Amino acid sequence: MALLSINDLHVYYGHIHALKGIDLTVNDGEIVTLIGSNGAGKTTTLRAISGLLRTPENSSVVHDGVDLTTLRPHQIVDRGVVHVPEGRRVFARMSVQENLTMGAYTRKDKARIREDLDYVLKLFPRLKERRVQQAGTLSGGEQQMLAIGRALMADPKVLLMDEPSMGLAPVLVETIFDAIEQLNKRRGITILLVEQNAQMALQIASRAYVLETGRITMSGNAAELLNDPKVIKAYLGL
Repeated sequence: MALLSINDLHVYYGHIHALKGIDLTVNDGEIVTLIGSNGAGKTTTLRAISGLLRTPENSSVVHDGVDLTTLRPHQIVDRGVVHVPEGRRVFARMSVQENLTMGAYTRKDKARIREDLDYVLKLFPRLKERRVQQAGTLSGGEQQMLAIGRALMADPKVLLMDEPSMGLAPVLVETIFDAIEQLNKRRGITILLVEQNAQMALQIASRAYVLETGRITMSGNAAELLNDPKVIKAYLGL
């Protein structure tokens, strides 16, 4: 069953037609990855889903029966669709604890907030060690953990993850991807993953879409695309 359904999605930057009628679905409990070269429109897709970009009236982004294009970004978060942006975007002058608390700012369920905070600190022990440290002084990998943790504090049903491995050392890439799999398998969070590391993304995803210059050009089972000669040549560097 489709938890998130994107139909005829168009986005314009002035006269530039960035997304040209994208259709994709993310089923409940899946990891779906969106791969493509720089400038293909991957980040634009996530920003449109999360309400940060306006879309024409004929475009629709439906989550659990509700068209998100009619909602403001904070209302989309309230519905459980939460964006982990490219570049982490942590609150640099706030502590780790304060950043995590900000993730739950729309919630009232104090007991569950405490439970979710405990879970985040178990998932990322480094954050527990640095709870009082300013976020801007963390390493890139620690900031990525914090960005994911902050999103988890919003109690997401769907996580939109934009380039979570960007700029990280290989050992930290493994840590982040392990966490993504845990969130999906153990917490049941549905994930739409945009990722330059196409090989890693295809290894953990169930399905995948290939985006080229604003259009979906391929889609299917992630394992099959991982072995597709066109994908190998264009995106896997093999």
